[in-house]
Amino acid sequence: MNHNFDKMSRVLPLAAIAIFVLILSLGSCRKYEDISTDPALKLSFSADSIVFDTVFSSLGTITLPLKIYNNNKARLNIESIFVDGGNQSAYRMNVDGTPGLLVNDIEIAPNDSIFIFIKATIDPRDQSNPFVVEDDLVFITNGNEQRVKLLAWGQDAIYILADREITGFPKFKVVADSNQTTVWTNEKPYVIYGYALIDSYGELIIEEGTQIHFHDGSGLWAFADGVLKVRGTKDNPVVFQGDRLDQSYRDLPGQWDRIWLMEGRQGYNHEIDYAIIRNGFIGLQIQSFLRATENKIKIKNTIIENHTGMGIFSVLFNLEAENLVVANTGAYSMALTGGGSYSFRHTTIANNWSFSVRNNPALFLGNYITDSLGAPIPLPFNFSMGNSIVYGSNQEEIVFDFVDDQAANYLFDHCNLRTQRDLTDDQVFVNSIANEIPLFRNYQGFNFRPDTLSPVIGKGSLEIASGVPFDLDGINRTAAPDLGAYQFVPYEEEPRK
Repeated sequence: MNHNFDKMSRVLPLAAIAIFVLILSLGSCRKYEDISTDPALKLSFSADSIVFDTVFSSLGTITLPLKIYNNNKARLNIESIFVDGGNQSAYRMNVDGTPGLLVNDIEIAPNDSIFIFIKATIDPRDQSNPFVVEDDLVFITNGNEQRVKLLAWGQDAIYILADREITGFPKFKVVADSNQTTVWTNEKPYVIYGYALIDSYGELIIEEGTQIHFHDGSGLWAFADGVLKVRGTKDNPVVFQGDRLDQSYRDLPGQWDRIWLMEGRQGYNHEIDYAIIRNGFIGLQIQSFLRATENKIKIKNTIIENHTGMGIFSVLFNLEAENLVVANTGAYSMALTGGGSYSFRHTTIANNWSFSVRNNPALFLGNYITDSLGAPIPLPFNFSMGNSIVYGSNQEEIVFDFVDDQAANYLFDHCNLRTQRDLTDDQVFVNSIANEIPLFRNYQGFNFRPDTLSPVIGKGSLEIASGVPFDLDGINRTAAPDLGAYQFVPYEEEPRK
């Protein structure tokens, strides 16, 4: 009896294994049989077209997803997925991890899905205006042909590629050599890799409507005695921003480095008029690097916004500004250090930075530099601000850092300030108010025009306004001037950004 039991115990595991193998075999046959060849069964898609924002020629787009659904009760085999234009197409795909222009035999289980990822690289066409680039993604299933449209706009550009490097300085390409005047026009955008350099005694003039796009870490640099002239207009400002034009990058800060202007000689001032400088690390760095500057920078009708570091960083410079907006920066909106001379009229500083914690004030004023041992070296400092706003999300948005043995002169004349300071000293704070929420029209939309109930309406000085009679939108403000860069006007619709 025991002998028979032992024999059965050896036979039963062999039988179990045989049954298990049979089940697997039947399951495999079942899977094969479940693949339907019914032409009535079709695929579904997460979109009927994949649309890319404008992309510069020779640069790739972001990668966009397309989801393919099998909403049927049977397994489907997609016989082929391919880009219709083949090797000549601007588009490339990756099907569920498999790259290529053509992928065959992709199975999708009932009520399941797969992803396809698409990107485009567009060849130049020597055109000034954007041009459309179209193709189709084609799916063949059970004899059915289904298509998803691929659509992008290409934009030719003038590329400036850094080709020189000096120890201690960023890599650069000279765009205006010594004793040379270079003019950038609005015919095509400029795309900069590295730094575009204005050399000593060179001059760069940027005409109205010109678009300048910087790659990651790139910037514009005027070396000592180089000169920058930005000549935008109200209807055609000059725009400085990153080189990604996709919607997700439109308001993303930190995409490029900075505009860096060094000291110049007397009578050769930097000028910026009707410019938009946005989405970088530092909007504008003006710095006496080798010696104290003898020139000025004059800024008019300009917006500096959405920088991860500072809007304006100055070291011992002379600056005159009017109709200026500096908004949404991760550190200081303006840090004016090392002495210098600064005049602001009808300026709006607004800082409700939301990308990270901000501990720095919107406005920082300092009148010294430090020597090699860290000891302060005081320098003359003169600052005035009139008919302006300094406001933000911190309780204190104005910080002074002055050494005692050097005169530091500052004046706030008809201003709205976010501060815990006592404003009763009318030698320093003339007709200025504290902590009145400006009530901008649309803070998140970068619209810093005063809204209907804003406390800055009508609070400006007529004397100051007479020197800047039109606001950033070209509105006359001399009847009853408001504080800041914009004059209030009744509105029905959101004005153009």
